[in-house]
Amino acid sequence: MELPEEPMMLYSFINMKLRDFYPSLDALCEDMNVDKENIIRKLKSVGLEYSAERNRFW
Repeated sequence: MELPEEPMMLYSFINMKLRDFYPSLDALCEDMNVDKENIIRKLKSVGLEYSAERNRFW
């Protein structure tokens, strides 16, 4: 699947998917066949980090 390139759009998309469909970032990445490290790197570039406890980026 093609993910949004713009970090804030990616942030919104990933958090919506995590909230509505996936119990973890690992599950999302595996199911959607996307690179977890790439998502983490892009969102970290705008100051966002993944919280496994909250299952979201913030």
